[in-house]
Amino acid sequence: MEAIWVYQFRLIVIGDSTVGKSCLIRRFTEGRFAQVSDPTVGVDFFSRLVEIEPGKRIKLQIWDTAGQERFRSITRAYYRNSVGGLLLFDITNRRSFQNVHEWLEEAKVHVQPFQIVFVLVGHKCDLAAQRQVSKEEAEKLAAAYQMKYIETSARDSINVEQAFTDLTRDIYELVRRGDIMMQEGWEGVKSGFVPNVVHSSEEAVKSGRRCLC
Repeated sequence: MEAIWVYQFRLIVIGDSTVGKSCLIRRFTEGRFAQVSDPTVGVDFFSRLVEIEPGKRIKLQIWDTAGQERFRSITRAYYRNSVGGLLLFDITNRRSFQNVHEWLEEAKVHVQPFQIVFVLVGHKCDLAAQRQVSKEEAEKLAAAYQMKYIETSARDSINVEQAFTDLTRDIYELVRRGDIMMQEGWEGVKSGFVPNVVHSSEEAVKSGRRCLC
Protein backbone atom coordinates (compact mmCIF):
# COMPACT_ATOMS: atom_id res chain seq x y z
CA MET A 1 0.00 0.00 0.00
CA GLU A 2 1.20 3.51 -0.76
CA ALA A 3 2.85 5.32 2.14
CA ILE A 4 0.87 8.11 3.76
CA TRP A 5 4.18 9.95 4.04
CA VAL A 6 7.70 8.95 3.02
CA TYR A 7 9.48 10.99 5.70
CA GLN A 8 8.68 13.13 8.69
CA PHE A 9 10.72 16.33 9.08
CA ARG A 10 10.75 18.34 12.27
CA LEU A 11 11.04 22.08 11.61
CA ILE A 12 11.55 25.01 13.95
CA VAL A 13 10.48 28.60 13.32
CA ILE A 14 12.58 31.21 15.12
CA GLY A 15 13.06 34.96 15.22
CA ASP A 16 12.36 37.97 17.41
CA SER A 17 9.04 38.45 19.12
CA THR A 18 6.29 40.08 16.97
CA VAL A 19 7.91 39.24 13.61
CA GLY A 20 4.85 37.11 12.77
CA LYS A 21 6.00 33.53 13.32
CA SER A 22 2.67 32.25 14.61
CA CYS A 23 0.70 34.04 11.89
CA LEU A 24 2.91 32.52 9.19
CA ILE A 25 2.54 29.01 10.59
CA ARG A 26 -1.23 29.29 11.00
CA ARG A 27 -1.60 30.56 7.44
CA PHE A 28 0.37 27.54 6.23
CA THR A 29 -1.26 24.87 8.41
CA GLU A 30 -4.79 26.25 8.83
CA GLY A 31 -5.19 28.55 5.83
CA ARG A 32 -6.25 31.50 7.92
CA PHE A 33 -4.88 34.80 9.19
CA ALA A 34 -5.55 36.06 12.69
CA GLN A 35 -5.63 39.84 12.99
CA VAL A 36 -4.88 39.48 16.71
CA SER A 37 -2.43 36.80 17.84
CA ASP A 38 -1.43 36.16 21.43
CA PRO A 39 2.32 35.89 22.06
CA THR A 40 3.62 32.33 22.04
CA VAL A 41 4.46 31.04 25.50
CA GLY A 42 7.36 28.61 25.24
CA VAL A 43 6.65 26.41 22.21
CA ASP A 44 3.53 25.55 20.18
CA PHE A 45 3.20 22.59 17.82
CA PHE A 46 1.61 22.31 14.36
CA SER A 47 1.69 19.72 11.57
CA ARG A 48 0.86 19.36 7.90
CA LEU A 49 1.51 17.06 4.94
CA VAL A 50 3.33 18.48 1.92
CA GLU A 51 3.50 16.76 -1.47
CA ILE A 52 6.93 17.49 -2.91
CA GLU A 53 6.52 15.21 -5.93
CA PRO A 54 3.49 13.35 -7.31
CA GLY A 55 2.74 10.64 -4.76
CA LYS A 56 5.56 11.68 -2.40
CA ARG A 57 4.36 13.35 0.77
CA ILE A 58 6.38 14.66 3.69
CA LYS A 59 4.87 15.12 7.12
CA LEU A 60 6.05 18.35 8.71
CA GLN A 61 6.12 18.79 12.46
CA ILE A 62 6.46 22.53 12.97
CA TRP A 63 7.55 24.04 16.27
CA ASP A 64 6.54 27.65 16.84
CA THR A 65 8.94 29.22 19.33
CA ALA A 66 8.61 32.25 21.58
CA GLY A 67 10.85 35.15 20.65
CA GLN A 68 11.01 36.71 24.11
CA GLU A 69 14.31 36.35 25.94
CA ARG A 70 12.69 34.82 29.03
CA PHE A 71 11.60 31.78 26.99
CA ARG A 72 14.89 31.23 25.17
CA SER A 73 16.05 28.52 27.56
CA ILE A 74 12.94 26.54 26.59
CA THR A 75 13.23 27.02 22.85
CA ARG A 76 16.94 26.15 22.77
CA ALA A 77 16.03 22.58 23.69
CA TYR A 78 14.19 22.20 20.36
CA TYR A 79 17.11 23.04 18.07
CA ARG A 80 18.82 19.70 18.47
CA ASN A 81 15.84 17.65 17.28
CA SER A 82 15.05 19.81 14.25
CA VAL A 83 16.34 19.20 10.73
CA GLY A 84 15.19 22.51 9.25
CA GLY A 85 13.93 25.92 10.16
CA LEU A 86 12.60 29.25 9.03
CA LEU A 87 14.40 32.24 10.52
CA LEU A 88 12.05 35.21 10.38
CA PHE A 89 12.62 38.93 10.60
CA ASP A 90 10.13 41.74 10.04
CA ILE A 91 11.04 43.89 7.02
CA THR A 92 9.55 46.90 8.85
CA ASN A 93 11.68 46.30 11.95
CA ARG A 94 15.40 46.71 11.35
CA ARG A 95 16.34 45.47 14.80
CA SER A 96 14.77 42.07 14.06
CA PHE A 97 17.00 41.87 10.97
CA GLN A 98 20.10 42.84 12.93
CA ASN A 99 19.37 40.01 15.36
CA VAL A 100 19.46 37.34 12.63
CA HIS A 101 23.16 36.74 13.28
CA GLU A 102 22.48 36.14 16.98
CA TRP A 103 19.73 33.62 16.19
CA LEU A 104 21.99 31.72 13.80
CA GLU A 105 24.86 31.58 16.27
CA GLU A 106 22.53 30.29 18.97
CA ALA A 107 21.20 27.59 16.65
CA LYS A 108 24.72 26.59 15.64
CA VAL A 109 25.66 25.98 19.27
CA HIS A 110 22.57 24.03 20.28
CA VAL A 111 22.05 21.89 17.16
CA GLN A 112 25.33 20.02 17.61
CA PRO A 113 26.22 17.31 16.70
CA PHE A 114 23.53 17.43 14.00
CA GLN A 115 22.90 19.92 11.21
CA ILE A 116 19.95 22.15 10.47
CA VAL A 117 18.89 23.72 7.17
CA PHE A 118 17.62 27.29 7.43
CA VAL A 119 15.73 29.58 5.07
CA LEU A 120 15.83 33.30 5.86
CA VAL A 121 12.36 34.85 5.68
CA GLY A 122 11.61 38.56 5.38
CA HIS A 123 8.07 38.68 6.74
CA LYS A 124 5.26 41.25 6.35
CA CYS A 125 6.20 42.11 2.77
CA ASP A 126 2.68 43.51 2.33
CA LEU A 127 3.89 46.53 4.34
CA ALA A 128 6.34 47.62 1.64
CA ALA A 129 5.80 51.33 2.37
CA GLN A 130 7.18 50.79 5.88
CA ARG A 131 10.18 48.71 4.77
CA GLN A 132 13.39 49.22 6.77
CA VAL A 133 15.38 46.37 5.23
CA SER A 134 15.96 46.17 1.48
CA LYS A 135 15.57 42.91 -0.36
CA GLU A 136 19.14 43.22 -1.66
CA GLU A 137 20.55 43.61 1.85
CA ALA A 138 18.64 40.57 3.10
CA GLU A 139 19.73 38.49 0.10
CA LYS A 140 23.35 39.43 0.79
CA LEU A 141 23.09 38.30 4.40
CA ALA A 142 21.40 35.04 3.41
CA ALA A 143 24.13 34.33 0.86
CA ALA A 144 26.81 34.93 3.50
CA TYR A 145 25.27 32.14 5.58
CA GLN A 146 24.50 29.95 2.55
CA MET A 147 20.76 30.28 3.05
CA LYS A 148 17.93 30.90 0.63
CA TYR A 149 15.97 34.11 1.09
CA ILE A 150 12.26 34.64 0.54
CA GLU A 151 9.81 37.40 1.43
CA THR A 152 6.38 36.46 2.76
CA SER A 153 3.10 37.89 4.00
CA ALA A 154 0.76 35.87 6.18
CA ARG A 155 -1.94 38.51 5.86
CA ASP A 156 -1.98 38.49 2.05
CA SER A 157 -0.84 34.85 1.76
CA ILE A 158 2.27 35.73 -0.28
CA ASN A 159 4.94 33.01 -0.65
CA VAL A 160 3.82 31.23 2.54
CA GLU A 161 3.40 27.89 0.80
CA GLN A 162 6.64 28.36 -1.12
CA ALA A 163 8.71 29.12 1.99
CA PHE A 164 7.80 25.83 3.66
CA THR A 165 7.80 23.79 0.46
CA ASP A 166 11.22 25.05 -0.68
CA LEU A 167 12.70 24.21 2.72
CA THR A 168 11.10 20.76 2.64
CA ARG A 169 12.44 20.03 -0.84
CA ASP A 170 15.95 21.12 0.13
CA ILE A 171 15.93 18.81 3.15
CA TYR A 172 14.47 15.94 1.11
CA GLU A 173 17.27 16.29 -1.45
CA LEU A 174 19.92 16.18 1.30
CA VAL A 175 18.28 13.08 2.78
CA ARG A 176 18.03 11.44 -0.65
CA ARG A 177 21.74 12.05 -1.29
CA GLY A 178 22.70 10.75 2.12
CA ASP A 179 24.01 14.10 3.40
CA ILE A 180 21.40 13.95 6.17
CA MET A 181 20.68 10.55 7.68
CA MET A 182 18.23 9.22 10.24
CA GLN A 183 19.91 8.50 13.54
CA GLU A 184 18.82 6.75 16.69
CA GLY A 185 17.80 9.22 19.35
CA TRP A 186 17.33 12.07 16.87
CA GLU A 187 13.85 13.31 15.96
CA GLY A 188 14.80 15.52 13.02
CA VAL A 189 14.03 12.94 10.31
CA LYS A 190 11.89 9.84 10.61
CA SER A 191 11.02 7.22 8.02
CA GLY A 192 7.61 7.00 6.39
CA PHE A 193 4.39 5.52 7.65
CA VAL A 194 2.54 2.82 5.72
CA PRO A 195 -0.86 1.83 7.15
CA ASN A 196 -1.50 -1.84 7.84
CA VAL A 197 -3.21 -3.67 5.00
CA VAL A 198 -6.53 -5.02 6.25
CA HIS A 199 -8.07 -7.81 4.19
CA SER A 200 -11.67 -8.90 4.14
CA SER A 201 -12.47 -12.20 5.86
CA GLU A 202 -12.92 -13.85 2.46
CA GLU A 203 -9.48 -12.69 1.26
CA ALA A 204 -7.89 -13.76 4.54
CA VAL A 205 -8.92 -17.39 4.14
CA LYS A 206 -8.24 -17.70 0.41
CA SER A 207 -4.69 -18.87 0.88
CA GLY A 208 -5.87 -21.62 3.28
CA ARG A 209 -8.68 -23.04 1.11
CA ARG A 210 -8.52 -26.64 0.03
CA CYS A 211 -10.47 -28.46 -2.63
CA LEU A 212 -12.99 -30.82 -0.97
CA CYS A 213 -14.19 -32.48 -4.19
